[in-house]
Amino acid sequence: MAVGTRLSLQLADFGTRSLVTHSLMAVGFVGAVVSGIFVEGQLGTISMAAFINFTAGLWISQSIHSLGNAATDDEYEGVLKEILNRV
Repeated sequence: MAVGTRLSLQLADFGTRSLVTHSLMAVGFVGAVVSGIFVEGQLGTISMAAFINFTAGLWISQSIHSLGNAATDDEYEGVLKEILNRV
């Protein structure tokens, strides 16, 4: 009997976690571009910097997470292969 919800069992897969992290990075980067272009003044600058910092933090955490996963026997080959396998 599996413990946890269906979502938590799906997130146990490294490929699914990687897709979620990359999706959040894409949303953060789009937020930075949109706030940099459309929000004027100091608020736009601060918002853009915050979105860029959020995206950079996710990038670093994904990189560290990938390094830890490389030591396992998981057949993860990168996010692009993961997307192609799911399509």
